[in-house]
Amino acid sequence: MSDIRLIVGLGNPGPEYTHTRHNAGTWFIDELARSYNTSLSSESKFFGLTGRISIAGKDIRLLVPTTFMNKSGQAVAAMANFYRIPIESILVAFDELDLDPGIAKYKVGGSSSQNGVRDIVSRMGNNKDFLRLRIGIGHPGHKSRVTGHVLGKPSTNDKQIIDDAIDEAVRCTPILLQEGIKAAQNRLHAHKPSL
Repeated sequence: MSDIRLIVGLGNPGPEYTHTRHNAGTWFIDELARSYNTSLSSESKFFGLTGRISIAGKDIRLLVPTTFMNKSGQAVAAMANFYRIPIESILVAFDELDLDPGIAKYKVGGSSSQNGVRDIVSRMGNNKDFLRLRIGIGHPGHKSRVTGHVLGKPSTNDKQIIDDAIDEAVRCTPILLQEGIKAAQNRLHAHKPSL
């Protein structure tokens, strides 16, 4: 059983970033909101776009920070503190360079090179014990090309298989909430991109 109460999707604000790989986390939240027939609205006290959905009888808050990626923790800490949501009850979705497009994986805790995740850790008292949904965007091959890669738009094929992985992650969300992380990992990690 998973006591997730807040699901966060990381990205950068503004139309110029909407379709870039770095916004894969927000694509997940958008799809989750759409699947549960809700829309996100701007809430300045939480520095982001927020919404509420009910999954398997559980009340879940959605959050897309509208700060830039490297300040994501400001929004997460504001909402978590306001609603007294412990860090173990937070799921953060974000783009992952170390996974190929079309792959999405859950992970609990650990370190991350992702700027938004690092900021959340630092603003939540250096506690890393939250659940992550890592959405693969692939690595460009050399660190000098990473910035251009994450802030660039994926190819049509890559976008299609990233969306496919996100769809599967949305379908795994009720499994995560009802049956727990292991059951959700078993399903999501077995998913193969349909090329």
